[in-house]
Amino acid sequence: MKLFHVSDVHFGAEDPKALDWFARCVADEAPDAVIMTGDLTMRARPSEFDAGGKWLQSLGVPVTIEVGNHDLPYYWDPLRRLFSPYKRYGAAERLIEKTLDLPGVSIIPLKTTARAQWRWNWSKGHVSSGALRDALELADAAPKGNLIFVAGHHPLIEGGTRGTAKTRNGEKALAALAEAGVHAILSGHVHDPFDKPVQHGEWTVRMIGAGTLSKRLRSSPPAFNEIRIEAGRFETLARTLSPEPKHPISQTSHAGAR
Repeated sequence: MKLFHVSDVHFGAEDPKALDWFARCVADEAPDAVIMTGDLTMRARPSEFDAGGKWLQSLGVPVTIEVGNHDLPYYWDPLRRLFSPYKRYGAAERLIEKTLDLPGVSIIPLKTTARAQWRWNWSKGHVSSGALRDALELADAAPKGNLIFVAGHHPLIEGGTRGTAKTRNGEKALAALAEAGVHAILSGHVHDPFDKPVQHGEWTVRMIGAGTLSKRLRSSPPAFNEIRIEAGRFETLARTLSPEPKHPISQTSHAGAR
C-alpha cells in the first residue's frame, strides 16, 4: 500500500509547477489515498477553497482534508471566524475530517486549530479535550490489527524543523494517542518534511510532517511524503521537486500490537 501525504498547498500562494508535479505522481503511481494535513488555502477565500477542492477531487483517489490555521477566516473577519468558519469550503467541504478505512490502515482526524486562543499568535496549534476525545474514540473503534494514522495540521511536539507549532496540549494528546496504540501522527504547518520517533513507555509513535507545495518555502523545495506500508511495516520517503531522488527519512517501523 502507498499513501501520499501532502500539506500546506496554500491556494492563493500555490506553486503551479509543484501542483502539476504532484498530480502527475498521483496519476502515474495511483496511491491508495491522499492525506491533506491542512492549509489548503492562503486566506480562506471562497475562490481558494473552490480551486483547492476541485484540484483534490480531480486526483481521482480517496482524499481526506484536515483544517489548517490558514483555512479559518482571518482575524479581521471575527464573526465568520467564530460562528461559521467552514462555510467557505465549497467543493472541499465533503472531504473535511473524513475518516478513511483502507485495508489494514485506519486514518482518523484530529483537529489542532482553534477559532480563538488566550495568546497573541492564533496560528499555533491547540488540541481541545473534545477533539482529543473524538480521535481516541475513532482509534478505539478501528479494526483490531490495523495501523492507525492520526492526521492533523500542527505537529503535537516540535520535529526539529525551522518552523514551529507550539501546540498547546500537544504533549498530553501525544501521550494519550500513544496509550491508545496509534502508530503515527501526520501533520504539516512547518513546511519541511520530518519523521520523528517518540517513545512512550514501550510504545513508539512516529511524528511525520509533510513539506509544502506552495511558494512559501522554508528549508526544503516543494515536497510531499510517500508512506509505504507492507506486511504491517511502514516507512516515510520524502519526495521533492528537485534533482534529489526520493529518499527514506525514517527507519522501517513495525506496527506493533494494540
